[in-house]
Amino acid sequence: MIKFLDLQKINLQYQNEIETKLLEVFRSGWYLMGNQLSNFEKNLSDYIGAKHSIGVANGLDALRLILRAYMEMGVMKAGDEVIVPSNTYIASILAISDNGLTPVLVEPEINTYNIDISKIEEKITSKTKGILIVHLQGRVVFSDELTEIAKKHNLKIIEDNAQAIGAAWKGKKTGNLGDAAGFSFYPGKNLGALGDAGAVTTNDDDLAKTIRALANYGSNQKYVNIYKGLNSRLDEIQAAVLDVKLQYIDNENNIRRQIAKRFIDEINNPAIILPEYPADENEHVWHLFVIRSEKRDQLQAYLTENGIQTLIHYPIPPHKQEAYKEWNDLSFPISEKIHDEVLTLPLSPVMSEEEISRIIAVTNTF
Repeated sequence: MIKFLDLQKINLQYQNEIETKLLEVFRSGWYLMGNQLSNFEKNLSDYIGAKHSIGVANGLDALRLILRAYMEMGVMKAGDEVIVPSNTYIASILAISDNGLTPVLVEPEINTYNIDISKIEEKITSKTKGILIVHLQGRVVFSDELTEIAKKHNLKIIEDNAQAIGAAWKGKKTGNLGDAAGFSFYPGKNLGALGDAGAVTTNDDDLAKTIRALANYGSNQKYVNIYKGLNSRLDEIQAAVLDVKLQYIDNENNIRRQIAKRFIDEINNPAIILPEYPADENEHVWHLFVIRSEKRDQLQAYLTENGIQTLIHYPIPPHKQEAYKEWNDLSFPISEKIHDEVLTLPLSPVMSEEEISRIIAVTNTF
């Protein structure tokens, strides 16, 4: 069976370096808010090009904390609206509603699966305070038009960069395109920890300071609590592992690009719609290689029978989830079509040529 993602193999590439770091943390006797975290935050900032990086417990917390900080700073208040794609993993939306803000859903472009920027402005009201963009599947979504819309209506641009670390738009990395960005380092991400982990990046000094306090029980001085905060910290073990793997992220992303290019060049089946390879290859890091087919379920069964593990990202759109039953009657036809047809093929930097060729051959014979 060709595994969807061989995490063990990915991490074992760096076994010696990771084990050395883990032992260092273990022996140090310091397990939270120490040197490993400071080093990783500095290196992440340097890599992304942003002034501040703040390690947090996970990607959802990263987005929650950005929005919460904006509320503490008076930029947003309960009931304000934040525009978000209707085609995304539910975490993007949970972060908004968790803060008592109102998510306003916008349909994606059918070719990129990302939010359709041309449809944003019509959804803006006097209550709109932000646009949460999601670089879905590893593909950048950004444009000069988006920055003009944000400027014109005085909106914050928040990036959900959970899936696109290392991608760039016009030479600038995702995580440094908007006002702030949330990262997930869930084990299966392009830069994955050995457990839950996340980060926020921003160039805004006040926002960074507020997020640091909020993530530490609302405190920037021990036992002095200025906010009703959370406990959301990136521990020393995860920071150490991520710091090792960050050095290799560009190399791994380039391997992903090469595999994606082969898939796009060599998979040729009229029953299957392939993703676009962007004109500027830096705009995609291929966290997921998502194809579409009207016969999705038969295709998945066929690939499974032939020893290829696939996943569906994602079977149910957010507006059809029970968690948001108030939206269940809404219609987002493009999102619904995507969720009914998508299937994700295995793609990882540790796949062999033989595995890549087999996936192509089997997909072509469906």
